[in-house]
Amino acid sequence: MLYKIIGDSCMDLTEELKLDPHFQMIPLTLQIGDYKVTDDETFNQKEFLAKVKASPECPKTACPSPESFKEAFEGEAEYIFVVTLSTHLSGCYNSAALAKRLYEEENGTDGKKIAVIDSLSASAGELNIALFIRDLCEKGLPFEEICRQTEAYRDSMNTYFVIETLDFLKKNGRLTGLTAFIASALNIKPDSGTIIKLDQARGMTRALDRMAEIACKEGGDTASKRLVIAHCNNPERAKHVKEIMCKRANFREVVITNTAGVATVYAGDGGIVMTL
Repeated sequence: MLYKIIGDSCMDLTEELKLDPHFQMIPLTLQIGDYKVTDDETFNQKEFLAKVKASPECPKTACPSPESFKEAFEGEAEYIFVVTLSTHLSGCYNSAALAKRLYEEENGTDGKKIAVIDSLSASAGELNIALFIRDLCEKGLPFEEICRQTEAYRDSMNTYFVIETLDFLKKNGRLTGLTAFIASALNIKPDSGTIIKLDQARGMTRALDRMAEIACKEGGDTASKRLVIAHCNNPERAKHVKEIMCKRANFREVVITNTAGVATVYAGDGGIVMTL
């Protein structure tokens, strides 16, 4: 059984996974003022962060077209899974769902089964779901069973952030419904795909420790779970998070990855996104 896992460019693949033919990324477009860049393999994180810092305008993102998703459905894969940003954060899911409908109208089932999955998360959360799907595909499970287990896994998964500033999230309208607050470092968590404030801690070290404490408390028995940590331009901070998490709990696997453009926009320089 041939399978393909398609993600928008907020699925922050590791360098190894970028070379895996089972995975394909559909890039969003990033914009700061008049400067536009495609969030693909050409994305330069350090250059982009420098432009963000120098610009008075907030960076914005634009989701891929349905056509770009539809083209990705071509090929020999029999099972196709599309994992997207939360519908509360982006239009990627709607674009991919339309692409599925258009493809099936033009080609019938064509021997393919296509699932479009709202991650209700972002970054490390999308990657965690994608890796879960890969594991099920490698076991040879039926398509419908993979979809069922994946949705259950998604609904049981928690995603946590520690970011140094909420400026980008506020300016991009991603904190609608939150009471205004000011802090130098915060830990927030998406709830059913929307972002809510979970806790506030002064100082990055304290915020990371607090995130680890909450995550391990909510995680229950983590011995069979995969921990995914995404960092924005700060691998040492990601390693520190791995260390403090592994002191508190055991995990089946720990994956560390760097953010691509979309997560860089929202997490900001030094941000951490973690799921289990």
